[in-house]
Amino acid sequence: MIVEVRPTADGSNTLYVPALDEHYHSTHGAVQEALHVYLQAGLETALATATGPAPVWVLEVGFGTGLNALLTLQRSLSSAAPIFYDTIEKHPLAASVIRKLGAERYILNPELLECYELLHEASWNTPEALTTQFALLKLEGALQDLPLAEDTYQVIYFDAFAPEKQPDMWTEEVFRQLYAAAAPGGCLVSYCAKGAFKRSLKAAGWQVETLPGPAGKREMTRAWKR
Repeated sequence: MIVEVRPTADGSNTLYVPALDEHYHSTHGAVQEALHVYLQAGLETALATATGPAPVWVLEVGFGTGLNALLTLQRSLSSAAPIFYDTIEKHPLAASVIRKLGAERYILNPELLECYELLHEASWNTPEALTTQFALLKLEGALQDLPLAEDTYQVIYFDAFAPEKQPDMWTEEVFRQLYAAAAPGGCLVSYCAKGAFKRSLKAAGWQVETLPGPAGKREMTRAWKR
């Protein structure tokens, strides 16, 4: 897959896929979008209710450039609860693309450079503890083909390409699969706020709410397993 490095409005880089006419992140700011949608609306809700040494389980659909994982790892360094982070990617990026993307564009804390490299050097399909607070499992393959533990994940980052670019990822069947994998009271967060997406979530059992979106986008979606 041919990709191009593109700058975004907050100074961070993203990737552009000419064949799909699609960016990996918002052109209004890759980092600000990830922080707003996935960490603030998703992860923080789970950390706020975490108790004792029990880990918070995160499932990410779409590892991509590793940005969401890196920011979650950064947050784990100041979290009382450890984070177990499972992430799924059907088309892992080549190491040459990751180098071209520019790690310095994502790393506000230079101490995270090593962590960024560890994220991408970690083996696929094998869990690894990257720090005492963050364990990573990268799963290579299609979400629909992967068995997921039921009632497990407090937070699901749903970060697939847009519905019109990747329609097989936005079906009621997919959201039923994720509903089964979510822990009771867990949430799913996504940058997408389209009506068809919300209807598919509701049909799969999720309780859906619309939240203010990140810069450049009016709305985003959060759904709950009740």
